[in-house]
Amino acid sequence: MIEGMHGMFYTDEAKALREFIRDKLGFNGTDVGEGWLIFDAPQADLGVHPIGKDGPPSGTAEISFFCRDIGGTVAALKAKGVEFTQGVEDHGYGLVTYFKVPGGFKVQLYEP
Repeated sequence: MIEGMHGMFYTDEAKALREFIRDKLGFNGTDVGEGWLIFDAPQADLGVHPIGKDGPPSGTAEISFFCRDIGGTVAALKAKGVEFTQGVEDHGYGLVTYFKVPGGFKVQLYEP
C-alpha cells in the first residue's frame, strides 16, 4: 500500500535551499529537470504530537533531522558554514538544536 513519504519545504529561495541540502547536509538527489532536485532521504520516522499551550497550532507539519552524535554533527555542519540558532538543549526526548536554512527559517536537529 504506502511505499514511502515525500516531504517538502516551501521557500522563496528554492535554488539556495536545494544547494544547501546538497552541499551542506550532503544529501544525494536526482535532477528531475531545470535544477529541480528530489533528494534521497536517509532513514525516516513519523511522529504525531498533541498540541500544547506553547506549541504550534493544530495542523502544523514539521520536518526535523536526527543523528547519533549531536556534538560531532553540529561541529561538522558548522565547519561547512551552517549557522545554529541556539546551543544543544535536553528536551527529554533527546538533545535538540536548530539551524538556519535559506528561505528565512530554521530546522530542528536532534539526537534521540
